[in-house]
Amino acid sequence: MDAMTIGLVAMAAVLVLLAARVPIAFALAGVAGVGTFLIYATRAGGWMPDRALNPTSSVLFSNFFDLVHSYDLSMVPLFVALGNIAFYAGITTRIYDAAAVWLRQLPGGVAMASVLGCGGFSAISGSSIACASTMGRICVPEMLRMGYDPRLATSSVAVGGTLGSLIPPSVLFILYGIFTETSIAQLFLAGILPGLLSLAGMLLVIAWWVARDPAAAPRGEASDASRLEAALAAWPAVLLFVVIVGGIYGGIFTATEAAAVSVVLTTIIGFAQRRLTLDVFWRAIRESLTQTAAIFLIAGAAKIFVSFVALTGMAGAVVGWVADAELSFAMLMVVVVVIYLVLGMFLDPIGIMVLTLPFMVPLVEGYGLNLIWFGVIVVKLLEIGLITPPVGLNVFVVSNVTKSVGIDKIFAGVTRFLAIDMLVLVLLILFPVISLLIPGSM
Repeated sequence: MDAMTIGLVAMAAVLVLLAARVPIAFALAGVAGVGTFLIYATRAGGWMPDRALNPTSSVLFSNFFDLVHSYDLSMVPLFVALGNIAFYAGITTRIYDAAAVWLRQLPGGVAMASVLGCGGFSAISGSSIACASTMGRICVPEMLRMGYDPRLATSSVAVGGTLGSLIPPSVLFILYGIFTETSIAQLFLAGILPGLLSLAGMLLVIAWWVARDPAAAPRGEASDASRLEAALAAWPAVLLFVVIVGGIYGGIFTATEAAAVSVVLTTIIGFAQRRLTLDVFWRAIRESLTQTAAIFLIAGAAKIFVSFVALTGMAGAVVGWVADAELSFAMLMVVVVVIYLVLGMFLDPIGIMVLTLPFMVPLVEGYGLNLIWFGVIVVKLLEIGLITPPVGLNVFVVSNVTKSVGIDKIFAGVTRFLAIDMLVLVLLILFPVISLLIPGSM
């Protein structure tokens, strides 16, 4: 069995394991380990397993060791800790509180506030799933109590939660930057305008929905005093966003330094406002350690799998096939979009990224395209996959935390937002300047 055949069988095995909900790290590392062993054991034309043990173990352990000791990966625990500490300090939800008070009297105002709150939460936590889970517990019950259409109440949180993929800091951007060896700071900045464009599109969908069906979103009331109080209470979240984005853009901090400074600031603010205690702080640290360990395992397994793919020669073969087909830029992007949308229906974002990047990056480089821009396109596609049936992870998260609204109703509401998401995607593809304007001006 040649290396290419082993690679194809391995890819099929990974897809089956991921579809069966085997943990990503185990699926990737297990298949890559077995595949690497088979390649070395059959390389001389016969079956020589004794010659495969040393090179296989070298590939497995050296790749994992190199990745875990990567400087760029050190920002992952910092941003994870930032999100958890800010959550327990009550910082991540204050933008929603302020927006809900200020927009309550507008048609669909609380739903718009939910999307804005998700954007603010995402700008600190960097996790779409955590955003959908937390904001689902806070926003959906309030909207249902006010008499909102359950489809609008739940779908606005599900789609708003996807903003965590684009608005910095984003775990997906960190992993993309590590595997493609591109600047994570530039990726963070490249996601700002696409994230804001996506946010604006979501708000337009809510306004259109309520204009067509005013009963879907009854109006509320708020006093001037409560508006001022809510706006002032949101200052820590604004400060953290300015420190992260402004510090990176201004060249004051690297992305890792910005994360470290933000963690210290968040901790000081939490204790100063007496929202953090030593017990609560330690709980946030424990959760951060657990989440970081999971991300490190996935990243290490992904690095092993990428090395295995390179060993099989599949990436070079795919590039050769595309070159022979002489696809235009438009056709190439259609193929990319279709692949990611189809995979997004069944797999989670990190799994999709790990499976596709070994093949996509050589293609993009072969066409002379910008890897920073392509990173934004990939993350936007993964963002869409979070709300695409039948396995939209954000939809299931919101359904689990609300329990009173069925998945079918949430998907029915989400479909109204998918059209605007696809429009934003087309704009990002046709006008790369949207993604590259801010990093290009550094």
